[in-house]
Formats: sequence, structure tokens, C-alpha cells
Amino acid sequence: MTKTIHTATTNTSRRHFIVGTSAIATGLAIGFDLTLISSANAAMGSGTTAMTPLSPSEIGVWVEVKPNDDIVVRIVRSEMGQGTITGLAQMVAEELQCDWKKVSYDYPTPAENLKRNKVWGSYSTGGSRGIRTSEQYVRKGGAAARMMLIQAAATQWGVPVSECVAKDSVITHIPSGRKTTFGKVSIAASKLEVPKDIPLKDPKDWTVIGKSVNRIDGTADKVTGRQVYAIDLKLPGMLVATIQESPVFGGKVKTFDASKASSMKGVKKVVQVSDSSIAVIADTYWQAKMGMDAVSVNWDNGANGDVSSASIKKMLEGGLTANDTFVGNSNGDAKEAIAKASKTIEATYFYPFLNHATLEPQTATAKWTADSCEAWVPTQDGEASLAAVIAASGLPAEKCNVYKVNLGGGFGRRGAFQDYTTQAVNIAKQMPGTPIKLIWSRSEDMTQGRYHPVTMCKMTAAIDDKKNITGLDMRISSQSILASVRPAVVAANKGKDPVVFQGLDVAGEHGITYSFPNLMVDHAMRNTHVPPGFWRGVNVNQNAIFLETFMDEMAEATGMDAVEFRRKHMEKFPRAVAVLNAVADGIGWTKPAKPGVFRGLAQMRSFGSYVAAACEVTVTNGNEVEILRMVAATDPGYAVNPAQIARQVSGSFVYGLSALFEEEITIEKGAVVQKNFDTFNSIRLSQMPPVETIIIQGGGKEWGGVGEPTIAVAAPAVLNAIYRATGKRYRTIPLKNSGIKLV
Repeated sequence: MTKTIHTATTNTSRRHFIVGTSAIATGLAIGFDLTLISSANAAMGSGTTAMTPLSPSEIGVWVEVKPNDDIVVRIVRSEMGQGTITGLAQMVAEELQCDWKKVSYDYPTPAENLKRNKVWGSYSTGGSRGIRTSEQYVRKGGAAARMMLIQAAATQWGVPVSECVAKDSVITHIPSGRKTTFGKVSIAASKLEVPKDIPLKDPKDWTVIGKSVNRIDGTADKVTGRQVYAIDLKLPGMLVATIQESPVFGGKVKTFDASKASSMKGVKKVVQVSDSSIAVIADTYWQAKMGMDAVSVNWDNGANGDVSSASIKKMLEGGLTANDTFVGNSNGDAKEAIAKASKTIEATYFYPFLNHATLEPQTATAKWTADSCEAWVPTQDGEASLAAVIAASGLPAEKCNVYKVNLGGGFGRRGAFQDYTTQAVNIAKQMPGTPIKLIWSRSEDMTQGRYHPVTMCKMTAAIDDKKNITGLDMRISSQSILASVRPAVVAANKGKDPVVFQGLDVAGEHGITYSFPNLMVDHAMRNTHVPPGFWRGVNVNQNAIFLETFMDEMAEATGMDAVEFRRKHMEKFPRAVAVLNAVADGIGWTKPAKPGVFRGLAQMRSFGSYVAAACEVTVTNGNEVEILRMVAATDPGYAVNPAQIARQVSGSFVYGLSALFEEEITIEKGAVVQKNFDTFNSIRLSQMPPVETIIIQGGGKEWGGVGEPTIAVAAPAVLNAIYRATGKRYRTIPLKNSGIKLV
């Protein structure tokens, strides 16, 4: 894999930093009862400014400088392999002007955050927001600490602050040449008031941001297996539990017989956790699992016992022609343009339920007593986990705490959804004073997910006698995530789920990057009993397939080259054109491909970034696809760690291509069919093509995401290449159901 870094020449000074649909961003990212945290905040001293520091050498709240010059950066976002910890630390270190080799990190607990009036901001890590929505206050935290350290040194020397500078953890008085280290003045600095006016460095002066520094979160331990994840956690006297929920969502426990399990070796207790779940507590996980297998449960499947994938698809098909829709983006009169068109083209697509399938199944450890409750959670949002602990424990907030443990994968499953945390606390309450580690079986993890919403889409384009596109109609029929997770947001939008329109919005971080004289994008909401969730990339994944493959169809129908057709409709979006041009040039679009090699590309705007992908494929025997190489371009505004961006892009392509070729969740008799990786497959290393990553820094005030945006463009780029190779349009995902194999 090669990596190229460009600086865009696009004028971005007029652009504004937009945290898309900011009114709902917190609800999306956090996904828990905000009133619970607000009440807890009030009870624990909200509004108090004088809080006990975590360390006597705490400089502000983001930095601790130890006497030996070691730097501890406080991090509250979660690390899931994406490099967030290192990126955030780089931004603090940039403004702090410290020695990067001495930097480490620490996690303040969410309970501590409440005590200190939420001084560390959001703990949520999702929506590719970890860096881009915290860069301002994190950088200011580093800058404030630097100012306080310089002030402490200047005071000791009796010189003006303006005569002192900091670099590599050393403060220098320029006129005299006197020097001191951060560590020597850290205690004095910690006693100073945090400055209110905190200027930040100009990006042209950055020396740490923009560099491919090594990660600080223990890569070697991950490679060698020494890294401790939540599933590895050990506490004195700890027992292990596993659980089984009703296989049909909405079902309940009718009766259960635990007599056999209760007498098995190592089994301590069999408990009913809720009206829909049973748990077994034992000395080890295997004993708990064997005990669970021995429990005989009669389930009441309720009203959903007859639901199937076929019945869900029929419901979605009805939505494609329904009148009860919510408009997400429109201009002109697309229906009239279609009615008057010289020619129309049409395509219908299907995208399935998808599970997060984290390598580490859901797990959490809890210890409950009548006076306290602690939980150790692999969480994407410590505040959401704390809210779950407070609610389940029945205790006041000041008696609860959550400790973040390394996540064995998240992808959206461990943020807004804290069911596993709630279960762990409820089980621990059955054995007060004993730490209980709950571990889901792989089958439980597969069948009790919060799934990417199932979706269908119908695209219709109007073409006039001069072969111009005069109208585009895009009807989405799908489940709504927010209707399930944040119904108040849907109510505030008069029934509409704005997240459905990611990549298709009028403007903002998910704004569409094409202009048509007449456009209609609307949504027929068709909810199922299967609980939906924020799956990495969320709705932009399928929306990119729908739009970008249809862009190729429209280009062909109008007799234009696919790149030129896109450019024609992208004149208002120069940054989008820049990433499109980058991948077209990188793949050699205007040069003939080798015999038997076919190309495809796609572009999209999502999570505040502009992204594009191009690929080369071969197809043998009509169905065996080999992806020879891929070129990816991403413009996130600013690149904090280019090497990590390249890794994230490649990793996101694995995710997108696995969904394209292999993955799906199906329903029979109300329950999920797939129970392990043998039926919910992912692509293998040998199937993954080399990826060249091109980073374009558009700059301006805009910071975009990295971990999720590029997932979306991998699949449509490959689909467009497959069409050129086979002459067939594949519009049903995954491709394995059409007999297409990735080799």
C-alpha cells in the first residue's frame, strides 16, 4: 500500500464547521436517557468550579505533568483500534509543545466527569466524531497547560511571560537563555487559574499534528496477545455468567426448568434476569455455558413469531409505491419531469440487516452491594454505560462508577446500546458483593444484535431528447433507527428520521454532492420488530450503493463517460470533484486497462469528509470476482495522523466489501437465522486487494471523520466495475445470493 498526501487548492475559507444535524448529534452518539445524567450531575455538584484535582500536578484538566517530565494526557473517547487515543494525544501535545516520547494517556471515569461538571465533554465515540468534534477543546486544553507552565516559570524567574517559549517540554527565557523543564514547574503551574483567552497555533506551524507518529496504546501487546480486553478481565472472587434472551424479539420467558443445570459442576446459580432472559452464574465461562445449555426454557414468542425475511421484504416493497413518505431533499418537480421525459430509466435495490459481529462478544463485569455499584465495561460511551449502571443498580449516581476496559471491537454496537451493561448489573444484584463477569455466547451475540436497518430503494431518472438528466426520484423504503433508539428526535422532526438521508441531505456533513434540475428524495418508514442500530457507516453505506451505481446507469443512458457525467453534476462541490479526480487519476481512468481488467469508481460526502474510491477487477467464469487494486481518496479537512488514516481506510474497505459480498442477517419465525461466523462470513486477507490511500487536506474550519466515511464508496465502485466486466447490474446485496464469489 502506498500513501500520497495532497494539499487541496480549493478555497475553503467560506465554509463553516458543521456538526451535522447538531440538534440530534448528542442523542445519536449517546443514546441514553439524558435526564438521568442531568439529574446525577445536579446531585453531584453541578455548577461547582472548585473541584479536587486528580493529581497535584494536574495542569488544567487535560494534562498532568509529573516531576520527571512524563506527560499524561486525559482521554475520554474510546479506542477500538481506530487510533483515536493517539490522535487526541497528538492534538494536546501539539499545543502543549511537549516531548512526544514522554506522552502517555489516562481515562477519567464518567463519574468523575459528573463531579467536575462534565469538564471533559462528551465521552461518546461514534459517528466518526472522536477527533473532529473535540479538536477545539482538546487543543485548547494543551494550549492552556502550556500557558500555565510558561507563566509558572516566568514568575519564578521574575521575567515577562512574553519573553519565554516552550518546546519539547523545556521552557526557555529567550533574553537570558535560562531553561527549566515542565516537570520542575508543574506543581506551581497547577495552582494557577486556567486562562480564558486561549489562542491556538496556525495549522502551518504544526509539528505533531499531521505526522505519522507511532501509536501510544500498545500495538505490540495487541500483536502478541498480552493486551487485556474486557473479556480477559479478572477480579478477586469473580464469577462468570452467560445469558439467553428470547430468540424472538419481543418474546418472553413462559417457564423454565433449571434443575439439571443447578446440579452441574461449578454452577452457582440460575436466575431469571428479566421477563425475557435467563442467566447462569458459574466459576468459569464454560461451566456457565454448559449450564445454560442444560436449562429448559419455554418461550412465549408473542406477536412476532411468524415474521420472516420474506414478509419483511414484502412490507418494504409496499413502501416503494406508498404515499405516506417523509421528504429528505427536494428541488423543482421530479415527478413532473419524469412524466414529461423522452426516456426514463429505473432500478430497484435491496440491502439486508447486518450484525456488528465484533470479535469480542458483548461482555461487562459488575459488582453490586446495597451501598455501591461498579462496572468494568468495554464501552464506546462511558456516560451511556454509567447511565445504564445508575438505572439498573437502583442506587444514586454518587454511589456508582464505570471503568472503561479495552474494546474487542465496537462499530456502533457498544455506544447507544448498553443492554449488556444493564444485564451485568442485574445479574450482579442476584449475588451482592461478588464481581460477576457476563459473557455472551457467539450465538447470543449474533441473534441479539442491534442490526443495520434493512432497506429497499427505487431510483427513477428522467432524460430529455438532448440526453440531459431532467429529474431524479429516489424512494427509500426502510426501517428507522431513530424511531427505535431516539423516538423524541423523530417526534421533533414531525415523524421523519433525518439519519435515513445520510449522503443525500440538502447540505451539512452528509450533504449530497450532485445538482439536478428536479430532485426528490423521500422515505417510506417501515419498521420491523428487529431492533435497528448504528452500524459502522450507518445509512450512507446503502445510500452510496443506490446513488453511485445509478449515476453510472444514468451516465450510460446519456452516452457519457462515468467520470465526466459526475463532474457535470458536481460543479458546486469542488472538494468532491477533487477526490473524484484523485481516484480517477490514481486508477488511470483515461488510459486503456489491460485486457480482461475493468474499472469502477464512486464518490460520496459523509461524516464531514469527502471520499472516493476506484478499483480494477477481473471476472472469470462469469461469477468469480478478483479485485486487483483499489485507490481511495479522502478529504477530512485536516489529517492528524496520515498513517492511521491509511489504515482506517483499508480497514473500512474490508468492512464494506464483506457486506457487499458475504454478510446478511435473515429472519425465520421471528428469530435471527445466522448464529456464527460460518453463516455470517467476512472476506479473508487473501481476498483483500492492495489499497492506495490519497489524503487531500481541504483545510478551512471543517474537520471531517475518517473511520466511517470511506466504507460507503468501496461497494459501489466494485459494483460498477463488475457491470463493465459482465454487462449485468447486481442490485441485491449480498452478492453471494446472486452466485457472485470474491476470489
